[in-house]
Order: sequence, then structure tokens, then C-alpha cells
Amino acid sequence: MEFSSSGSTPDQSRRGFLKQSLAVSATVAAIGALPRLSSAQPLTQRYPDPLVSVLDDSFTHIRIFNASVEKLASGMRWAEGPVWIGDGRYLLVSDIANNRIMRWDEVTGELSVYREHSNFSNGMCRDRQGRLLVCEGSSTTTEGRRVTRTEYNGRITVLADRFEGKPFNSPNDIACKRDGSIWFTDPTFQAESNYEGQKVKQEQPFGVYRIDPANGKVSRVIDDLAGPNGLCFSPDEKTFYVVEGRAKPHGLIWAIAVNEDGTLGERGKLIEGLDYAAIDGIKCDESGNLWCGWGGNGDPKADMEKLDGVRVFNPQGKAIGHISLPERCANVCFGGREGNRLFMASSHSLYSVFVNARGATFA
Repeated sequence: MEFSSSGSTPDQSRRGFLKQSLAVSATVAAIGALPRLSSAQPLTQRYPDPLVSVLDDSFTHIRIFNASVEKLASGMRWAEGPVWIGDGRYLLVSDIANNRIMRWDEVTGELSVYREHSNFSNGMCRDRQGRLLVCEGSSTTTEGRRVTRTEYNGRITVLADRFEGKPFNSPNDIACKRDGSIWFTDPTFQAESNYEGQKVKQEQPFGVYRIDPANGKVSRVIDDLAGPNGLCFSPDEKTFYVVEGRAKPHGLIWAIAVNEDGTLGERGKLIEGLDYAAIDGIKCDESGNLWCGWGGNGDPKADMEKLDGVRVFNPQGKAIGHISLPERCANVCFGGREGNRLFMASSHSLYSVFVNARGATFA
């Protein structure tokens, strides 16, 4: 920008300078008003990312060579239950101990509060109509320890808050089938202390439940797992996967046949959490691979640095990949514009990485 007094009076030059200054100020203000671009920070600068380990050749084409593990946000107290809201281009994640649901915006990269006083929400998903389903793990009032649905107008509908007259322990994770049935686990994790809710007396056995889409009837479909946790279905919904978090001596993932009438059939051990691993939330991709929240189980012998992250298994239960994180990963989901962005809710933070895979339930 040039300023010249040639052929003009001092007043004219001064007025010209002021006009140009105002124009520059307006331009700067307009630039400042633009949406802030995502501030995702890669954890490493090398390609391929050394945090994404290939444990089997089949994972080579799933890993994207120049896609890095990125830290999107932090400041939470036990991040859990991520769910992608594609029509709004944002992710919801439970911040359990802070009793709220957080919203991460894909466009701006900003983290904000979506819902205060969430009844210590844990697992979340969407039903076939796109409505938000939430496992409310505890409460500071008479509400909570229930499964709810958020209607289009924001009203909250209680789908289940007790079974056979007794309240649930602490609904943990949730999945919805194509037939509209809703499945959730009910361990006692959040009922055992006053950190992620209220400490309460256990009144139900550990259970896995199903809500019928036609009449809303709640049925207990499994009652013999120690600490049922993450759950999901295979792409064809003929296999039901569920984590038994407190199985001894190691946590397990069970593969259970789903009969044509929707009932559960034969059960088999698919994955075992060896080397003091804790298995948490799980999701299936379109090829049937299982993406599992992974970490140390608290044993002093556990090598947290090697365990914390996401472990990927093929449908036969063979480990094919591992994504290392600096925090234990509680749960995952697929999202992003093409459904190929893996979001990882991990202790205090939210991470992501792009992969050549999409979630089995992506639509």
C-alpha cells in the first residue's frame, strides 16, 4: 500500500489515509470473523504414523499412510460414549464425572457443552430415525440410571428405568439394530463410587437388556456376565458382540449368534484381554473388524504405554492393528464426512485418525 501527498493538500492526504485505514480495519475484522479452522494437533510428525501399528498384513490397506493420530480436545474427566451427528457435522461425547455431554464441532474444532446435568451419561448412539439414545449411568436426584431418547424438539423420553420393579445399576453402553430394537449393558461401574455418579446399592444382577421396538417391553437377554460393557453387532447383524469386563483371569469379548427371531443363540469366546489389558467400548466396521477401546486393567504389571489405545481384531478374533494413545481409550465411533474417521474417547481427551474403513452402522 502506497501513500503519497503529490498533487493533494494535507487535509486530502489525511482523509485518504483514514479511508484506507478504515478499509484495512474492515478487512481484518472480516477475516477475524471467519470460522476458526480445526486446531487438531498430530501427536507425531512422521509418515506413516508410528502410533498406528500393523500387527497383520491385512491391516496395511486399512491404515492410511499419511494420516496421523490427532488430538482434538482435552479437559474432560473420563470421556466416553462418542456418537457422530453427521447431519450437523459434530460429535457428542460424554464427560461422565463432570455430569455433562460435550459437543465437538468438525468445522471449527471447538469443544462446547451440549447438555449440562446429563445424569452422568455414558454410552450413546442414534436410533434409525436419527434420535439420540443415551445411557444415563447415575444421578444426583431421583432421575437417572436409565435409558432415554431425545426427541426432535429436544424433549427427553424415558425408554427404560427399571426391570421387574427394581432400578438399573448404571446403564453403560448401547446399540440399536436395524429392526429398531435397542440393546444396552447394565454393570455397576458408576454405582460403586461418588465420582461418576452416586454410590448406590446393587439391586439387579449384571445384565444385558433389549427394548422391543413394537411395544417398548424391556427384556433381560443375558444375566451371567461379570461386568458387561461394550456391545455391537456384526454388519449383517447375525452376530452380537459383548465385552465381559470383569471376567477372570482376563476380560473377554463374546461372539453370540443372533437367531432369526432376534433371540440370542450359541455363544463363544472370541477375544481375550491378555497381558493385563482392559477391554471397554467396541465398534464393528463394514468388513466385520472389531475396533476396541483398550488399556491397562490397573494391575501393577500392566505396561500402560503398550496397552493404552485402540486394538483392532478381524472377525476371527486375530489382532491385526493397534493405535497407541497417551491415555486409556474408553470407547470409539466412526464418523466424519465419509464415515472413515475414527474418533477415540480417551480418559481426559478426544482423538481421531482417518482410516480405510467405515463403521458398520454408518448411513
